Amino acid sequence: MALDLTRVLPQAHIPELPAPYYGKVRDCYDLPPSPGYPAGRRILISSDRISAFDRILAAIPWKGQVLTQTARYWFDQTADICPNHVTAYPDPNVVIGRRVEILPVEVVVRGYLAGTTSTSILTQYKAGAREMYGHRLPNGMRDNQQLPAALITPTSKAFDGAHDEPLTQDEILSQGLLTRAEWDEVSAHALALFARGQKMAADRGLILVDTKYEFGRDETGRILLADEIHTPDSSRYWLADGYQQAFETGARPPSFDKDVIRAWVVARCDPYKDPVPEIPSEMIARTAQVYVEAYEMITGKTFVPDTSGATPLDRVRGNLEQYFTS
Repeated sequence: MALDLTRVLPQAHIPELPAPYYGKVRDCYDLPPSPGYPAGRRILISSDRISAFDRILAAIPWKGQVLTQTARYWFDQTADICPNHVTAYPDPNVVIGRRVEILPVEVVVRGYLAGTTSTSILTQYKAGAREMYGHRLPNGMRDNQQLPAALITPTSKAFDGAHDEPLTQDEILSQGLLTRAEWDEVSAHALALFARGQKMAADRGLILVDTKYEFGRDETGRILLADEIHTPDSSRYWLADGYQQAFETGARPPSFDKDVIRAWVVARCDPYKDPVPEIPSEMIARTAQVYVEAYEMITGKTFVPDTSGATPLDRVRGNLEQYFTS
């Protein structure tokens, strides 16, 4: 597919919408309470920004639409496992969700010894650690090897630019971040969601390597799955065809997640300390195509870019007019 790379949504700052909150990738607005929604609702607009190493690296055309529509696919496919926050999809880049109190624990589930960030188990393992996140890993494991069983490796849920920090189950409970009942429910949901994701991914020739989940409490205390699920931003996928050869030779398994850009950056600087070089236009174009291909492989659907409106922001604004405040 020939993508129009001029249509980019770098931000979605809409002054007519109330109570803004601008995140790394999503621009959000909180709607006041209304009939049926005593705690209100949140508008989450997926921009085309790409984030890694706690910073914005670039804007990738069509990425926001891919993320929203991929998450929509998975929310629909997993609603029988765990209820989610979704109430409406007024635009290809937008989800309206129930207002929830996000739990202060980000639940990361890992099926392989993989990753490039400072909190990844591969990074820690190669530095000599064997005890991490309350689990003990055996000696002699190799890069990108499948774990004996999927592990939950929780981190603190950082806000306002702070860093996520590794946690163990005992720390979550002793610090009062979650009650035992909440942790049991969240961890059971996370493992079941991951198992469903791995099975469906395998059916499409993919390996769901690891992913993160965010959960929140609604006004009744019910725990809901929030944010996104099994997208190329929240998850690492490898192509099953080619994994074994890559593993045996010590090469990086073929993938289509944002590790493509992560790897490019890491090869040129320490992204936690140094200025990040400008991402070249050819890498932007390649990454846009990768996101589209990811959507199509994950969902089995053809990606249809929404080119309505003079710009993506104009289209989003028009589709959200019903929520404008006077």
